[in-house]
Amino acid sequence: RQGRPSSGSSVSAVTLYLVRHGKAGTRDNSDPLDTQRHLDRKGLRQAVWMADQLGGRPIGALWSSPLPRCLETVEPIAARLGLDVEPTEALTEGTDLEITWRVVEQALLRGTDTVLCSHGDLIPALIHRAECRGMTVEGPAGFVKGSIWILTVDGDRTSGGTYVAPPATSELPDS
Repeated sequence: RQGRPSSGSSVSAVTLYLVRHGKAGTRDNSDPLDTQRHLDRKGLRQAVWMADQLGGRPIGALWSSPLPRCLETVEPIAARLGLDVEPTEALTEGTDLEITWRVVEQALLRGTDTVLCSHGDLIPALIHRAECRGMTVEGPAGFVKGSIWILTVDGDRTSGGTYVAPPATSELPDS
């Protein structure tokens, strides 16, 4: 299967926005509170940039890892769209890919364009899986903090993926 499970009915195209959280300082795996890192100044500016990119799109749901850096990344998008952010444990870093993939499938079954905010271990794995299932990547690819992957899912097939890198720090809007 490619994309969503077959339900036997015709489904219109859905767009998934895979968002990698904005910059949140420096990782310190020796610190047990490292999971509680918040966005730094650059990350806050990246979050505003993402809201500028996605705030006018017909997005119906925002799902995020419950870690502060992810929630803070999508809060400006949620404010622009008038949506609540739904914290989803399956989007937390270190989660087994099969569990995270089921969340992607759940988002597709909703039939609405959805933002999924996650981490640097899961987003590349999700993109790789979509590519193995036939997705064509249009243009350059990457996974930097504060970036967006736009996936077009048509019926049961992820037909295309486009990577949108955040601009240079000097070009980011003020938070």
